[in-house]
Amino acid sequence: MIKVSLPDGSIKEFEKGATPMDVANSISSGLARNVISAKFNNNIVEVSTPLTTDGSLTLFTWKDDEGKKAFWHSTSHVMAQAIEEMYPGSKLTIGPAIENGFYYDVDFGEHKISENDFKKIEERMLQIAREKHDFKLREVSKADALSYYKEQNNQFKVELIENLEDGEITFCDHSNFTDLCRGGHIPNTGFIKAVKLMSVAGAYWRGDENNPQLTRVYGISFPKQKELKEYLALLEEAKKRDHRKLGKELQLFTFSQKVGQGLPLWLPKGAALRERLEDFLKKAQKKAGYEMVVSPHIGQKELYVTSGHYAKYGEDSFQPIHTPNEGEEFLLKPMNCPHHCEIYNSQSWSYRDLPKRFAEFGTVYRYEQSGELHGLTRVRGFTQDDAHIFCTPDQLDEEFKKVIDLTLYVFDSLGFENFTAQVSLRDPENKEKYIGSDDVWEKAETAIINAAKEKGLNYVVETGEAAFYGPKLDFMVKDALGRSWQLGTIQVDYNLPERFELTYKGSDNETHRPVMIHRAPFGSMERFIAILLEHTAGNFPLWLMPEQAMVLSISEKYEKYAEKVLTLLENNEIRALADNRNETIGKKIREAEMNKFPYMLIIGEQEKEDGTVSVRKRGEGDIGTMPVEDFAEIINNEIKKTLKTFKV
Repeated sequence: MIKVSLPDGSIKEFEKGATPMDVANSISSGLARNVISAKFNNNIVEVSTPLTTDGSLTLFTWKDDEGKKAFWHSTSHVMAQAIEEMYPGSKLTIGPAIENGFYYDVDFGEHKISENDFKKIEERMLQIAREKHDFKLREVSKADALSYYKEQNNQFKVELIENLEDGEITFCDHSNFTDLCRGGHIPNTGFIKAVKLMSVAGAYWRGDENNPQLTRVYGISFPKQKELKEYLALLEEAKKRDHRKLGKELQLFTFSQKVGQGLPLWLPKGAALRERLEDFLKKAQKKAGYEMVVSPHIGQKELYVTSGHYAKYGEDSFQPIHTPNEGEEFLLKPMNCPHHCEIYNSQSWSYRDLPKRFAEFGTVYRYEQSGELHGLTRVRGFTQDDAHIFCTPDQLDEEFKKVIDLTLYVFDSLGFENFTAQVSLRDPENKEKYIGSDDVWEKAETAIINAAKEKGLNYVVETGEAAFYGPKLDFMVKDALGRSWQLGTIQVDYNLPERFELTYKGSDNETHRPVMIHRAPFGSMERFIAILLEHTAGNFPLWLMPEQAMVLSISEKYEKYAEKVLTLLENNEIRALADNRNETIGKKIREAEMNKFPYMLIIGEQEKEDGTVSVRKRGEGDIGTMPVEDFAEIINNEIKKTLKTFKV
């Protein structure tokens, strides 16, 4: 008999050789019908895998991320089978699951494939699915595996197998199709009820441009046709909300080939939006005891060698700047933290002076590959709402919790209500990726987990996701379309203080090292604004809108009264524009609605005589005629509801 531990803490006994599906059946027939993947002792297994030792088992359904991963990876096998049948001589390489769906990289040889071919491939895939072929994993010797793919003249699979050890190679079979695979499949193809191939693109073998170019076919699948329809509708909505499209329509930012790829240019409205976000955070930071600092856009190479950033990120940085002085090199700064360490080092500190909280909206530069650039979400120059807190070890817990409070205030004020905190820890099996001793890592990781618990955060633990210098707490926010984004990060760092020899004098009159907290509630201004644009579809919170109202005159003869209304609005700190063009009021209203103006103030003869405005709210229609002062009160009350005061 073997003992199987389940996530709810219960332990069940089974005969040796029982499978995850047997365990599911022992719990309920409903679970057994829906379980599609499993994890045993932290290793992904098939639901048909015999269990031969005691261990912990987790069962996954379509609702779980691991379940979706197995579902999509299995569908990539089905697509590979269809391609192999329909394009004889094609060579398959790899076909993993991705965040939404799957892809397979294929050498099509002399065949050509385009989106026009998708329908017939989908039809063949669904035919295979309906035949309910079981996925069966089997071990293969290295010699047999090499022989199999050499016969097929598939140098890509041969290369993969040559890098594997004998005894760790498995093939997956279904129908008459075989593929090199580590595992993680659904029970059979019949679970796949809906398939959609999404796009086709070029990809180099193993991501190296010196290797052969392959064709990457992307797809997605679902256990119900209804879910596919919902997903495609979501994609259409995402296109409407694309921040690149909205940024152009709202005149927030642009890009120029002459300036350079990945270097955004902020237009007046976008610059004003950024400034309001910065002022919003600066006001809260001031209350929380932060001091603003400014550091240069470049630093000597040695600065980043000392910090460790050059060793870790040197390849992703712009090339060094060489000066006329021999041997003198500068880098565009990839991080603000080394500069802040030197600001701290500029004078001596006592424990009574700590914590010191230095904040900066600092612009940093990283040379992202051109194929990875994407609007504002992936750029080469971006501004971080960076701050670094230097504190004593005894102050760490309290300071970390205060940063959590500040981050939650930012999310609350900007309408991000659905989020999960992710505690990102070091990978204990791969410690060479990180700097610092086991002792400081354990202290830092414990501090983060304790703070997350004490603040009552909904958090998950992810091993291997820590920064190279310390663990962190990342906030994974879901937007209005249900997509997850990493926004805001807090990191505990014992290592940079050591590298930069930062000190303070303790109450014992001895010299001590401070602990450093890195934090950025926005992350980067560029990426945050992109996500906020897509989350709100350009309908920002009222306090953040570039203009909060548009004055629409019935005709040009009310231009002077429109100017008077604008002045009154300005006196009440309301941002507004006037449209006095010789156009119909209907057209003016439609354009104001399209341009996301929250309120429209319509003026004509009656309003001029009464000293009033006729107020129309975007998406709701007319809400009444009133004096400008009453309208200002409506605006201010609405802002107070969303923009709460930060309490320390």
